[in-house]
Amino acid sequence: MMAAPDRPVADAVTGHWVDRHAPEALRPYLRLARIERPIGWWLLLLPCWWSAALAAIAAGQPGPSLWHLVLFLVGAVAMRGAGSTYNDIADRDLDARVERTRLRPLPSGRIGVRHALTFLVLQALVGLAVLLQFNRTAILVGLASLLPVAIYPFMKRVMPVPQAVLGLAFAWGALMGWVALIGRLDAPACWLYAGAIAWVIGYDTIYAVQDIEDDEIAGIKSSARFFGARVRLAVAGCFMAAVLCIGLALAGAGAGPIGLAGLALFAGHLAWQVGRLDPRDGAEALRLFRSNRDAGLILFCGLTLDAIWQGLM
Repeated sequence: MMAAPDRPVADAVTGHWVDRHAPEALRPYLRLARIERPIGWWLLLLPCWWSAALAAIAAGQPGPSLWHLVLFLVGAVAMRGAGSTYNDIADRDLDARVERTRLRPLPSGRIGVRHALTFLVLQALVGLAVLLQFNRTAILVGLASLLPVAIYPFMKRVMPVPQAVLGLAFAWGALMGWVALIGRLDAPACWLYAGAIAWVIGYDTIYAVQDIEDDEIAGIKSSARFFGARVRLAVAGCFMAAVLCIGLALAGAGAGPIGLAGLALFAGHLAWQVGRLDPRDGAEALRLFRSNRDAGLILFCGLTLDAIWQGLM
């Protein structure tokens, strides 16, 4: 198949350095890893950071471990890239039928499957190197995350709401930060995980609004298609569940007023997204989806400041 011209993918950050300055031979690999779309690794990273900060509150430490935060950052970028590469290998035929995804490196012919598999292995090795820096329990919990990652691409063909499986994978960090510090899984980590799952389903439903028409033509299932005219109500329900479960996690970990204020601001941001969501406006849906980085950072800052305050008292 003749390769398509070298052009940025539809939802890439405008003017990103990958599209402007990266060597042309490397651009398809960087795009395969979604480097020019950093929102993906931010959304994978934030539950890790929430969990690290919540664990610090429970352990009475003045803030989350900086070393753990750095490890989670490197791991999120590597594993987001590996997961995206795996997803694109599995979805290359479907992606060719969707306007937003047909210029991705595999369906456009800029990378072959064999090269993509090699690149996948290299990224996974970076992720494994990061995982091995943690305690034995955290390593085992991290390895278990591979199951939802492995099955997610195929759920879009059979499940009416495949975002539920995506939630299991993308929210996994909510367990990792806790177990990396505490060494076991406790109720607050599980509540945080449940809340993060609901958050992922909500924001990815917003993201899926962009593709409703193409998904119907290609036979791809999504929560946006499933909820249809009730998509705003469904997103609101997901976000309410997220706030409730995260609130239970904070209560179980002993969070104070600062952490709860962070949760309240997080909830306010989610409510703003629901109010702005218009199922007919794909561009606004993408903007709202990306704004979840800010929502997640608000919660992280609240939890971190709470840990610092309590740890110094």
